Amino acid sequence: QVQLVESGGGLVQAGGSLRLSCAASGRFFRIDDMAWYRQAPGKQRESVAFITRSGTTNYANSVQGRFTIARDNAKNTVYLQMNSLKPEDTAVYYCNFRVYTTYLGNYWGQGTQVTVSS
Repeated sequence: QVQLVESGGGLVQAGGSLRLSCAASGRFFRIDDMAWYRQAPGKQRESVAFITRSGTTNYANSVQGRFTIARDNAKNTVYLQMNSLKPEDTAVYYCNFRVYTTYLGNYWGQGTQVTVSS
């Protein structure tokens, strides 16, 4: 069983910063891609950023230059540093890991609320 636990969400004023974390626990062999998604009220879940095991990153156009994804393979943890936050960044943020146990599975965190006030 693989569990992902997120932390770091909260309320911040526009222009501020937040750092999200997501750590995996349980029994597994390896974590491949790690990613962050978000879902705003009334909207579909969208990809924000992902990072491969070797460190290659990719960002949504809407966050490019403001958000940074990073990972610590020794700690099975992914981070999302969010700077210059905008009200439109308000959403529930979810981490997503592709994890090898006895097969390659797709796992989600419980979600953490990020609210940016104007």
